[in-house]
Amino acid sequence: MVVTHLALELRFQGKKLRGFSCRLTRSAHGLLPESSWMVAAQILLPYLMSGLGMVGAGIVMDEVQHWEVFEEISEVFILVPALVGLKGNLEMTLASRLSTAANTGQMDGAQQQWRMVLCNLALTQVQATVVGFLAAVAAVGLGGLTRGRVDIIQASVLCASSVTTAFIAALSLGLVMVAVIIGSRKVGINPDNVATPIAASLGDLITLSVLAGVSNLFFCYRGRRSYITSIEPLTEDTWYLPPAVCGFFLLLIPVWVMIARRSPPISEVLKSGWQPVILAMSISSIGGLILDKTVSNPNFEGMAVFTPVINGVGGNLVAIQASRMSTYLHCWSVPGALPFIMSDNCPGPFANLCSSDVNSKSARVLILLVVPGHLLFLYTIHLLQGGHNAMTPIFIVFYLCAAQLQVGILLYVATLMVRWLWRRGLDPDNFSIPYLTALGDLLGTGFLALSFRLIMMVSSTGSGV
Repeated sequence: MVVTHLALELRFQGKKLRGFSCRLTRSAHGLLPESSWMVAAQILLPYLMSGLGMVGAGIVMDEVQHWEVFEEISEVFILVPALVGLKGNLEMTLASRLSTAANTGQMDGAQQQWRMVLCNLALTQVQATVVGFLAAVAAVGLGGLTRGRVDIIQASVLCASSVTTAFIAALSLGLVMVAVIIGSRKVGINPDNVATPIAASLGDLITLSVLAGVSNLFFCYRGRRSYITSIEPLTEDTWYLPPAVCGFFLLLIPVWVMIARRSPPISEVLKSGWQPVILAMSISSIGGLILDKTVSNPNFEGMAVFTPVINGVGGNLVAIQASRMSTYLHCWSVPGALPFIMSDNCPGPFANLCSSDVNSKSARVLILLVVPGHLLFLYTIHLLQGGHNAMTPIFIVFYLCAAQLQVGILLYVATLMVRWLWRRGLDPDNFSIPYLTALGDLLGTGFLALSFRLIMMVSSTGSGV
């Protein structure tokens, strides 16, 4: 499809027009027209796959919460939203950035493609290592505030587990994202519709599985023997293993920086893209603190299995919307100026869903997928006997209300945030998704905990207690 872009600049002196300039650009790349049914058809399968991946992550978390490493070092639960949120901070941002590049023709040449891929992967490794280390420091700090003390050995286990998990998850998911985006473009599918859901489908499951395995390994070799397992820890000889592994990954940072700086746009992200990633990690850590305080409470039985699902679905859907809006703006405008159809700075929540523009159309499709998708995921959890609590009608109603409210808030915030970033000349691909997925983690965990609390209150009232 050939896109014609007209840029008109008017020059005024006071209220009088003194001149104008006009630039006409024709490009072979642009957004193909999409109906609501086409958007839904392209999103549905990746969305369901991502949801089932999150169900798997929930089942894994429901199982590993009883491992000794999670019971003795409860701060690992604080790490969970921050590390799982890396798929929003890094992988979904990578997918959005590469999708925009693919849709605007920046990856058509083989040399362009490989440079874009290599520099982007190096950038994610830098960010993953730094954010993984900072997430561990935040977990140690929050745990120290609640416990009143800091255990150095446990802190080293947390740091090593977090950095190793972030490195492995970022590398594996980054390679998958590259393959998905290049493949989608070749078969004529919009990468914006499929890349972020696939990142979500694999991200939670891979990250939680790696975190559980790595933290259990480092826990075995943490420097003192407090239990007996089939793997006998050689505590006198291997106490240095967690800090050594952590130091090794930190020493690789300069290598990734050198590779990432070969691309000028990525070099700019390397300088200016830290604020959203670090702030998003901090927001997710607050959600992790809520999870840490509720997961061991018998009244909140099921938090472990449902938290990855509600958080993941919300982050997944809002990432699709943000990625589509960013691509739309890159195709039809320049940073600092909104297209005429989006000139309203602050649309209301209803206008965000009910207007006729293409972004409202996709928002309607996404919010209509929430209830059917969650019903399928709840039924799957029920079949797998996860959560250890009955799927009562009152639980399903409260859960669906929490999920619908979470996604509605996220889609509205995404509209405001993407517009605000674009008007200030900032690329939404790099800045919006980390904030939105972190907010999704906080809202999802908070609303889910509130739902359990309300169910407990209703049950107490019904029983006359």
